[in-house]
Amino acid sequence: MLAVRLSEETEARLDRLAQRTGRTKSYYARAAIEHYIDELEELFWEQEAIAQWEASDKKTIPAEELYVTLGL
Repeated sequence: MLAVRLSEETEARLDRLAQRTGRTKSYYARAAIEHYIDELEELFWEQEAIAQWEASDKKTIPAEELYVTLGL
């Protein structure tokens, strides 16, 4: 079970959508979460990877330098 607090405006929009379509607010909340969770997980992974990289002693080089080094 999940409880979510929404702004009054968002709650009203969700109410109108549910009434117009005959679906429940829970249906749309679930659909929105399922649609967006992949992006949220990817964003979290990206931020975590960047933080780990920045905390390491590894260094970066410009792509152009890498191409020269690899003979590309």
